[in-house]
Amino acid sequence: MLVRLAAALLVLSGLSALGSTAAAAQNSSGDRSEVRIVEVSGLLDAVLVDFLISEIDRAETQGALAVVLQVDSLGSVVDNKRFVELARRLRDSEVQTAFWVGPSGSAAEGGTAELSSVVDIVGIAGGSRIGNSGPTRLPDEFGPAFGSATERLRDQVISADEAMELGIADTPDPTLVTEVPLGGVGDDPLIAIQSTLPTFLVALDGYDLIQNANGDTVPSVTQEFLKLPITSQLFHTVASPEITYLFFTGGLALLLFELFTAGVGIAGLVGLGMTLAGTYGLAQLPFRTLGLLCLVLAFLAMAVDVQTNLPRGYTVVGIALFVAGTFLIWDGVTMSWVTGGVGIIGAVLYAYMGMPTMVRTRFSSPVIGRRWMIGSTGTTLRDLADDEFGEVQLGDAKWSATALRGSIPAGEAVEVVQTRGVHLVVDRVPAV
Repeated sequence: MLVRLAAALLVLSGLSALGSTAAAAQNSSGDRSEVRIVEVSGLLDAVLVDFLISEIDRAETQGALAVVLQVDSLGSVVDNKRFVELARRLRDSEVQTAFWVGPSGSAAEGGTAELSSVVDIVGIAGGSRIGNSGPTRLPDEFGPAFGSATERLRDQVISADEAMELGIADTPDPTLVTEVPLGGVGDDPLIAIQSTLPTFLVALDGYDLIQNANGDTVPSVTQEFLKLPITSQLFHTVASPEITYLFFTGGLALLLFELFTAGVGIAGLVGLGMTLAGTYGLAQLPFRTLGLLCLVLAFLAMAVDVQTNLPRGYTVVGIALFVAGTFLIWDGVTMSWVTGGVGIIGAVLYAYMGMPTMVRTRFSSPVIGRRWMIGSTGTTLRDLADDEFGEVQLGDAKWSATALRGSIPAGEAVEVVQTRGVHLVVDRVPAV
């Protein structure tokens, strides 16, 4: 009985081992038929470089067929050491590597464009561009990034057709592309070559296009599209020029707002979070110290006039510094003019409307309106007119005011006769 039981166990263990071996062989074969397509969008920063290197390592460990970079990036902001490390990993990868600028309308510029010289195949979708690489970041061991066109592409971009003519990009199989007439003149119509990622990847060993049961043309291998994880994507997004600028300036504005309110509130906490996020972005991006200093001094200048409830000279200086900081902040990367315009307009509204209104409301009497002040007397600090606001002093407080009729010079004794919103309407004190 025991002998039979032992024999049965041996048979079962043998079958289990055989099954495990077969499963392992099947998994290995399955991994070899997988292409990892990694999205490279936005500036090439430290977060994105770490993700790309980890995906190359994972592809090698799991035995994938290839790693493909799907690129739409206007440059690199990582230090040269880290950039060269990524270039070496792409060049020396045990799996095939590819660089595809697409879909149509995408771009590969700055340091990102140089990475196209270290991969196995390069593809550029119709309507996309490559170039404007700037100073070379790769050492001599890599050779010229774009061959004979390297110097030209330092400050120029070229189309997909030009890149293929210069040998920078691989030419897709002509049987797999579609030519679309764009309405040229005479016998020379303009043609746009519509190409997709699979039309370039057929150059990879082991990658083919086949027809499935429905007659559709599909890749012969599995394609896995990869993006940054949510947390990494958050940091990658914050480290863009537009988001960093808006977060940093918006955070400073909220902190100044909180400074003139009693206690610590939501605005202060949100402002602190935004400022910290903006500071992280500044740590990842190349910026000019002068531009950053202008932005910080702008809010300090605005704070001087906030205490008087009236935007005056310091506010003008603050706005001028803010505009200068907006144009000077970035060094080597660009920011959308729309973002800069939104920031400047927001700063003007903040200084001339938001802060004065908040301070008057926060530190005024709890009595609704200003009617309780009617009958109070004081002295004009600035000239008043019925169509021009000035300033009067009532007791120890200064208030924005306008004249009931005509004009009243500075230094005159006046009496509050009406209220107009948050402003006072005053008239000369009648002679006794």
